[in-house]
Amino acid sequence: MRISMPLQYAGEPKAAVDQVVELEKVGLDTVWVAEAYGFDSPTLMGYIAARTETVSIGSAILPLYTRTPSLVAMTAAGLDDLSGGRAILGLGASGPQVIEGWHGVPYTKPLARTRETIEICRRIWAREERLTHDGAVFQLPLPPDQGTGLGKPLKIINHPVRPDIPVHVAALGEKNVQMTAEIADGWLPHLFVPEKADAVWGEAIAKGRARRDPALGELEISAGGLLAIGEGEDTKRLLDLVRPMIALYVGGMGAKGRNFNTPRPRRYGYEEAAETVQDLYLEGRKDEAAAAVPDEFVELTNLVGPESYVRERVEAFRAAGVTRLNVTPVGGDPVALVERVKGWLS
Repeated sequence: MRISMPLQYAGEPKAAVDQVVELEKVGLDTVWVAEAYGFDSPTLMGYIAARTETVSIGSAILPLYTRTPSLVAMTAAGLDDLSGGRAILGLGASGPQVIEGWHGVPYTKPLARTRETIEICRRIWAREERLTHDGAVFQLPLPPDQGTGLGKPLKIINHPVRPDIPVHVAALGEKNVQMTAEIADGWLPHLFVPEKADAVWGEAIAKGRARRDPALGELEISAGGLLAIGEGEDTKRLLDLVRPMIALYVGGMGAKGRNFNTPRPRRYGYEEAAETVQDLYLEGRKDEAAAAVPDEFVELTNLVGPESYVRERVEAFRAAGVTRLNVTPVGGDPVALVERVKGWLS
């Protein structure tokens, strides 16, 4: 098991990258750079590539609807070249609120778009032939009746460092998880409860793996949460830091019946609580929504407590198939925390 962390990009990105540089020295394996409706992730990923030497640099996630598949492939290939083969392409569909509200793009056919984007990217990186694609979402070149008729098949000018840049998918729904297990190099789940993961996701992953090309290797899984080691109530209270985020995703990332995040706590067995959190959040009672997130759900999706307990949490994630423990160090020296846990994983 390797160790990774999400870049805390909402504040001062240069300071966050300074921290990544220090964390790399103590064994951080991967840094994930998100993109929502703030700074774009490739710019920050390029800056990290210039400041680091060994850490893998992943987008988590690059929203599919914001770029053509060809641009996604070009961006990943460019980052892979600049970083010396350290790029990971993390993709996800995001949701209608951001895609239609911020980008003004219809949120349609997310599964087909994901599959076709990955197919096109891999074809571009392989550079074996000029690019053509005839899919349900993308047709390359564009058919004459949809444009000028002057489009022609092309091949990426540069030779990518790797023809097989790893592709990880942030999948939430059962069909998307199944597809991810079939075609992606890795899965980026969110609010992952390791003890309940097999009961919730086991069937979908098994179906996907049954159709998986052996050449892809084993499915990588990156999951985790807050990381803090210490005794007493002061450490335990650090879990409250994540409650507003959980409430936002479960309650506020979509309308009633159209929030892709609400079903997750329901499937983990917190049906009534998920409904309560969503209702409170949509009523504007955000603090109450955060307080209504079940303690058990908060505890099981994070790694906060005495050393013996955190070690148990690490092993629970390992037993659930997690290959990258994705942590956000809080409540102490982040470099020391990552170095400490890295030692357990070696």
